[in-house]
Amino acid sequence: YSFPSSCVGEVGRIGAPSRREIGHGTLAERALEPILPSEDEFPYTIRVESTITESNGSSSMASVCGGCLALQDAGVPLKSSIAGIAMGMVLDTKEFGGDGTPLILSDITGSEDASGDMDFKVAGSDDGVTAFQMDIKVAGITLSTMKHALLQAKEGRKRILAEMLKCSPPPSKQLSKYAPFILVMKVKPEKVNKIIGSGGKKVKSIIEETGVESIETQDNGTVKIMSRDLASLEKTKAIISNLTMVPIVGDVYRNCKITSIVPYGVFVEIVPGRE
Repeated sequence: YSFPSSCVGEVGRIGAPSRREIGHGTLAERALEPILPSEDEFPYTIRVESTITESNGSSSMASVCGGCLALQDAGVPLKSSIAGIAMGMVLDTKEFGGDGTPLILSDITGSEDASGDMDFKVAGSDDGVTAFQMDIKVAGITLSTMKHALLQAKEGRKRILAEMLKCSPPPSKQLSKYAPFILVMKVKPEKVNKIIGSGGKKVKSIIEETGVESIETQDNGTVKIMSRDLASLEKTKAIISNLTMVPIVGDVYRNCKITSIVPYGVFVEIVPGRE
């Protein structure tokens, strides 16, 4: 999240992120995190950048809405859509002839933020809230006022989500053609060494043979294969499956090659690379 001075018509030095930028970026990240797929479903590193070009309201909530649309456009399978709205409150104080009634404002501008008695940001879906931030400038807020404010914010979120649904083109159903395919498979942890081989020779030979970009193994038996095309991905998957498969008594293997006959029995290659 970047908030350069130019977005509010000022000239300033661009350096390390300010506390405000870190806070707003964290708020937006916290809002979007619950709708992200698990690492098993989507084993990619996700980076979303929000650079504010103009600001007269809540740029963090704009980052939530824009961030959600950007993730959908990139083909990330989100669980739902998230929108954010900045709410405000002004007390109709007695010194100005009022009776102290709280006036709840939706989608506040900068001046309402500065002069108001409370501002709070609510991000979430139709079902609930994923992130919330509040700045109170008065002695306290009653429960009924807070309930009213949250219900008004919910209506605001629904309206913004409806507008987001109108975006054209609609969210992408597939990843960019520039993103590599990633296949995650599980093998028995004790079989990981079979994939790596002595000094990494086996894994290097598989990469050379199939043309995949990389094969990453973890001690818990997780194997990640990255490739630019599905054919090489499937070929690598087949090789690793054959290397790590455990023959079970009762399984039937047909058209197998007899590799050698010895006095005590016969060696048969049941799958490529496994005798």
